[in-house]
Amino acid sequence: MAPRVLVSDELSETAVQIFRDRGVEVDFEPQLGKDKDRLLDVIGKYDGLAIRSATKVTEKIIQGATNLKVVGRAGIGVDNVDIPAASRRGIIVMNTPFGNSITTAEHAIALMFAVARQLPAADTSTQAGKWEKSKFMGVEITGKTLGVIGAGNIGSIVCARAIGLKMHVVAYDPFLSKERAEEMGVTKVELDELFARADFITLHVPMTDKTRGILNKEALAKTKPGVRIINCARGGLVDEAALAEAIKSGHVAGAAFDVFEVEPAKESPLFGLPNVVCTPHLGASTTEAQENVALQVAEQMADYLVKGAVSNAINMPSITAEEAPILKPFIRLADVLGAFVGQVTEEPIKEIEILYDGITANMNTRALTSAVLAGLIRPQVADVNMVSAPIMVKEKGVVLSEVKRDKTGVFDGYIKLTVTTESMTRSVAGTVFSDGKPRFIQIKGINLDADVGSHMIYITNTDVPGMIGFIGMTLGTAGVNIANFQLGRDKQGGDAIALLYVDGEVDDAVLGQLTAHPAIRQAKLLTFNID
Repeated sequence: MAPRVLVSDELSETAVQIFRDRGVEVDFEPQLGKDKDRLLDVIGKYDGLAIRSATKVTEKIIQGATNLKVVGRAGIGVDNVDIPAASRRGIIVMNTPFGNSITTAEHAIALMFAVARQLPAADTSTQAGKWEKSKFMGVEITGKTLGVIGAGNIGSIVCARAIGLKMHVVAYDPFLSKERAEEMGVTKVELDELFARADFITLHVPMTDKTRGILNKEALAKTKPGVRIINCARGGLVDEAALAEAIKSGHVAGAAFDVFEVEPAKESPLFGLPNVVCTPHLGASTTEAQENVALQVAEQMADYLVKGAVSNAINMPSITAEEAPILKPFIRLADVLGAFVGQVTEEPIKEIEILYDGITANMNTRALTSAVLAGLIRPQVADVNMVSAPIMVKEKGVVLSEVKRDKTGVFDGYIKLTVTTESMTRSVAGTVFSDGKPRFIQIKGINLDADVGSHMIYITNTDVPGMIGFIGMTLGTAGVNIANFQLGRDKQGGDAIALLYVDGEVDDAVLGQLTAHPAIRQAKLLTFNID
């Protein structure tokens, strides 16, 4: 029986025809996504669901999707899909991460022009029969400094366009290397310097715990007087109430927003303010972009349903059906190794080396490397996947190398990740035992044997007597249960590490009690997705 797909949002007829041409039955009901009750009634009949943003794939919908194998989102954002619920049901969630890049970057540039010359207000005034030339005094773009927060795929396009407009561009991005910045023709700066120098600030970062409110009241106070701010990335990156006050005070000269903390944005502190331009999340709204992502999602879903190929998946590695049983536990290991380094490394990474030893050297190392990179980047970019991660690393100018070799030690095969920053080199190695579970076997050159848990405390210290007792007593007093406790050192009295698998979250106060010990240099809670 041919697989069956429901298209519940607007997709082009060309995209719908792709399904048919590849042997997939398709029902095109572009208004169905807005009717959650009817969607729940019919979803059980389908193998695939193709959506845009209107359809909300909630846990309740997923529970009713008894035959669903794949959800394809035409676009990058998957906020309207309950990914954990889909993962638990074995449903693959795909997106099209780069189809909207150019159009979003162009919208940011368009909004920059609009707020620089007060175009919307001038248009409204003129069409009302007024002729207020002196009221709408603008500023030139040429020669001004543009501060770009986030120099990834979209941000780098904005940088290139701004340089073409003869602007000076300064960029803040923890993953941007000096070499890549020079190649792009921008100046890499820290955030405070960007605030101090920029005449215009544009944001191009995802929404994470680290980026939420990146332009809050305190940050806005550090910006250059007369700055203009553009946000086409995510609502919530800017504190709208704080920005409104900064505009009213005259410190901020204007703002242009395409995204808002609450959408649809029926009200906002920014509405009605002078020289504030607002658009209804139009970043991806061009004919070309909408067609590109529609065609791409149809091709991806059809390839998976007919051939078993997986690409641009949020919750599954891009591997063939034949490889999956063998590769899956090592994919999980690769992601864990990357996540470990990503959570403990604060500086921009210049070089990445991945060593495949023994049986791992003969596997699909492209998929394994993609999993390592996805894990490495995810602490900074939450929606990264195995397809987008290698591209993002390349865009940052990071030097990536793979080394493959025959078995050299006691393990049949293992993976070792080494990263180099401006000031340090860090390495971690792991393997998979017969139970299919990942294990750490070496950190910073120190051998150990540690289970991987959802929550782990990583401690670096000087080797001194009494450390086990101190750590155990401190955590026990705080009510933290230790499932597994592994220690290692390079030599007596030298560098030592402790890796503890604990039963849940540990708050910063407890970690602070650990680092109060004079021999402990660092105590950090790490989280891993090991489902």
